[in-house]
Amino acid sequence: MSKALTRISRRRALQGGAAGFVAFGLLLWWLLPLGEEPPSGTITFSTGTRAGVYQEYGKLLRDELAKDMPNLKVKLLTSDGSQENVERVATGQADFTIAAADAVDTFKIDGRTVTDRLRGVARLYDDYVQLVVPPDSDIRSVADLKGKRVAIGRPNSGVRLIATRVLEAAGIDPEKDITPRSDGIDTGPKRLGKELDAFFWSSGVPTDGLDDIAETSSFRFVPIDARLVAAVHAQSDAAHFYRATNMPESAYPSVQNGDTVPTIAVSNLLITRENMDPRLTEWITRTVIKSRDGIGRHVHSAQFVDLRTAIYTDPLALHQGAQRYYQSVKP
Repeated sequence: MSKALTRISRRRALQGGAAGFVAFGLLLWWLLPLGEEPPSGTITFSTGTRAGVYQEYGKLLRDELAKDMPNLKVKLLTSDGSQENVERVATGQADFTIAAADAVDTFKIDGRTVTDRLRGVARLYDDYVQLVVPPDSDIRSVADLKGKRVAIGRPNSGVRLIATRVLEAAGIDPEKDITPRSDGIDTGPKRLGKELDAFFWSSGVPTDGLDDIAETSSFRFVPIDARLVAAVHAQSDAAHFYRATNMPESAYPSVQNGDTVPTIAVSNLLITRENMDPRLTEWITRTVIKSRDGIGRHVHSAQFVDLRTAIYTDPLALHQGAQRYYQSVKP
């Protein structure tokens, strides 16, 4: 081979190596912001009930965090749901959690001294209220629940909070006019039609606990119409986080048969405390946003995590670490 050809080959090899190095650098920038060493240590994440979306999302997010921060240990805690989750983060029992916006605002309205510690990380996806009955039930509206055995969620859940408000808006006293039960999504579907006439559930859709039984047994959704939502709005300042909507027909196709279901939606927030390390929170925010599609392949609700809306964490101010991330990707 001539010297000229050798020089050309060497130059091309160097150019190819440089291009590969640049590509690797860009990938590293995506995975390791600002070229920093990933945060390490241990955090506690409060999720939700078994077979619920909170728990499934928490497990998948833990896997994604392990990819970006291999030396960060994430402990998952099951919980009753939103109300317990907010309490845990505010009091230091957990570092991060998911909670419905109405539960967060209710906690603030109650005037707890620890309320000011709470901060938002990201708005995630919406929960849909699901009122479930057997297919042959005579229950056609919320008002028809009077005198029935109704699961209204665990005591410290977001389900309990919203189910109580819906019942009261329909003129039903949850303690006197029904036989209240504390079943969640882990036990409610199995007891439906036996020990239960109906149960409330609130989550992103579909929920595994309902999706699983949709293929093996039948149930029906009871609509919650816009007039009832308006009555809920009149109850509390926190109720303005609820909005009248339709659960999409694609949520549970084998049950809905192409029909939407009038109901209530409320947004979910990823939250933490003011004193959480800003750099760690920035990294976690980044992982939440960029793992949307990966997690969304398993948890449909996660597909709706959106950079454009994630910053709207009302009623909480953004944590400074989350704010730093959003500013870094601002166009």
